[in-house]
Amino acid sequence: MLFHDRKDAGLRLSEKLKSYKKNKDTIVLGIPRGGIVVAYEIAKELHLPLGVIITKKMGAPYNPELAIGAVDEEGNAFINEDVCKDLGVSKEYLNQEKEKEQKKAKLTIKKFCKNKKLLSLKNKTAILVDDGLATGASMMAAIHSAKKKQAKKIIVAVPVGALESVEKISHEADEVVCLEAPSYFGAVSTFYTFFNQTTDEEVVELLHSL
Repeated sequence: MLFHDRKDAGLRLSEKLKSYKKNKDTIVLGIPRGGIVVAYEIAKELHLPLGVIITKKMGAPYNPELAIGAVDEEGNAFINEDVCKDLGVSKEYLNQEKEKEQKKAKLTIKKFCKNKKLLSLKNKTAILVDDGLATGASMMAAIHSAKKKQAKKIIVAVPVGALESVEKISHEADEVVCLEAPSYFGAVSTFYTFFNQTTDEEVVELLHSL
């Protein structure tokens, strides 16, 4: 399946989520940046509130690109215990990395939301949206964050995802809506005709237009 762009992907996903239309206990949360564009279309079509969910990757010692976990703006952390054990990551390093990335998450929230209050997830059905799942690490962290924020039900909605990642996510979320899950998965961009980089300005505009 090939999507024209993120807007097209969001519209197609909204068709699969019709049962949540105008549900007062449901909110749509996009993962920046590209996921916000997809989430906006879903929220608009289903007449639901639109918000953002932010987590920051915690990098391994001497290899910051390797994720050992992620943390949100409230300090709720998802730790990859196996990776930490293999690398011998100390509790002191973990705490320092968590504190550093939590501060970054707070700044990102402030940048995107400005004066807009964050939506409460307590006792809500949260639809977590991204433009695709490669490793699934960002979505896994978002699910963990939503659980810590006491979401009643967590739905993951993505246009496309690697089959292995979708299966992994399905064990953590209450429901997964994925339109395409090939066993061979290259890059998310290969499933779109147009996959332009989403800017911070676009994210801010979308979050404040619903």
